[in-house]
Amino acid sequence: MTQTTIDTGYVPAEFDPSDFANIEPLLNELAGRELTDGEAFERWLADLSQLLEAVYEYGSRANINSACHTDDEAIERVYLDYVEQVQPKLKPALFALQKKYIAAGGRGALRGERYETLDREWRVDVELFRDENVPLETEDLKLYNEYAKLCGAMTVEFEGRTLTLQQLGRYQEETDRAKRERAWRLGAARRLEDRDAIDAIFQTMLDQRQQVGTNAGFGDYRDYMWKRKYRFDYTPGDCLAFGDAVAELIVPLNDALDVQRREALGVEVLRPWDTAVDPLGRPPLRPFDEKDIEGFVATTGAVFERISPTLAEQFGRLKMGDNLDLDSRMGKRPGGFQASLERSRQPFIFMNAAGLQRDVETMLHEAGHAFHYVASCAEPLLFLRHAPLEFCEVASMSMELLGMDHFDAYYDNADEAQRAKRVHLEGTLRTLAWIAIIDGYQHWLYTHAGHTLDERTAAWCGLLDRFGSSQVDWGGLTTEREAMWHRQLHLFGCPWYYIEYGIAQLGALGVWLNYKRDPEKSLADLRKAFALGGTVPLPELFETAGVPFRFDAEAIGPLVEAVEAELATLPQ
Repeated sequence: MTQTTIDTGYVPAEFDPSDFANIEPLLNELAGRELTDGEAFERWLADLSQLLEAVYEYGSRANINSACHTDDEAIERVYLDYVEQVQPKLKPALFALQKKYIAAGGRGALRGERYETLDREWRVDVELFRDENVPLETEDLKLYNEYAKLCGAMTVEFEGRTLTLQQLGRYQEETDRAKRERAWRLGAARRLEDRDAIDAIFQTMLDQRQQVGTNAGFGDYRDYMWKRKYRFDYTPGDCLAFGDAVAELIVPLNDALDVQRREALGVEVLRPWDTAVDPLGRPPLRPFDEKDIEGFVATTGAVFERISPTLAEQFGRLKMGDNLDLDSRMGKRPGGFQASLERSRQPFIFMNAAGLQRDVETMLHEAGHAFHYVASCAEPLLFLRHAPLEFCEVASMSMELLGMDHFDAYYDNADEAQRAKRVHLEGTLRTLAWIAIIDGYQHWLYTHAGHTLDERTAAWCGLLDRFGSSQVDWGGLTTEREAMWHRQLHLFGCPWYYIEYGIAQLGALGVWLNYKRDPEKSLADLRKAFALGGTVPLPELFETAGVPFRFDAEAIGPLVEAVEAELATLPQ
């Protein structure tokens, strides 16, 4: 990837951020530097940005390596050293520099919208920082690492193979109902083996997070995190209204789709292992061989070539190992993510590909994040490079929707490509319902301090009752249903990060509709918004991309109608 920032030479090429003793002198120099005029102030910001680029890239690589090898103690130690020895010392030093920024008279020379977003975010950081929260936040990361290790070690023996739970998921698409049930029960049982340990980890997280909010002067962790996540442009009430709209407009449609599924399958009731199989009994969608990751990457590149040669060229620069770790294997953290390597200006994509259609969607999703980063990393200042997460997810979800008209690249049979598109659109509706569940759960968790495990379980089940399918029978599976939330990594590793997906999914649907009308303009608008990074407020990013920043029933209704109309054109 092209680096466009001018190197000021402040950070040596051989700089080693693994030891805070190497970082501290540079931080001290920045803390003591005189900011006499606008030019000096801009140089100070540029030098601080370059220092943090080096430190953060080291931390990202340590996290990536740990995610790829949860069973390697040496790699884990490097990551934990960063978490325990570098981050806790870096945070108070950065707080002091942010205070210097806020107080400095030279900041007046930097006026303009470009710096307004930085001003308001750093004011929040200064307001919320507490020394006593640093060790609590460090412990939270360590607890998440313990949770990830538990998940990474979850394997089962099935049909003569040792499988990760991600690999076991393939069998939920098998037409043999008995086999699906065996696989589903086996995976659920394996998760339940660690239920007590995971509950204990989460309880400690809850207690410590509540203390973080209390230390900062907030009545609950929700109010603290709302400010901490820079949610300037919407409120908790807006998110609850999103949930109400989902319950009104999407849940009934999901139920109707499940009635169709039950009738097509010819079963009296749907069970959890009936929700992913093809309802007409066709073989599972297998877009690629799980052992041919290189072929999977090549096909995805061909899809982007159809959408945009520019995007294809950017995707083609990603290299296995340096930028991609995609296969599912033992000792690897579940899930998928895109990480930004700030000093080298490169994106990294992590996922667990098992040959499923969902893997295609994940690749398109994470590639969208990568495209966003490539467009925004021309911004010289790290602090202004990243958009709010609500818009970052528009980038990723838009690529899923734009890519679905090209699923034929993965399939020789046109009917299978149409099936895959239908699966994706139905999945979009179900995802919106799941977002309402996870977001609603966090609202409950963090506004009911001191709740018991039984109360937590009841709240979870109540949300499943409200937003889940009324057509799926969970008889005899009460315990499995109660523990379903354990698989949602965000609850453990990214507290309060989930409504962003809902806001962004609506934005992405708007991008998709614009693309159907005018592909060239829609893509140009989207990439223009990508390039803005974090230099403008969230509503302006949506506006630049050509979509409204709204997520109430009035906004959701037309989008749901468009999805329903598209589904009507596709065979079941």
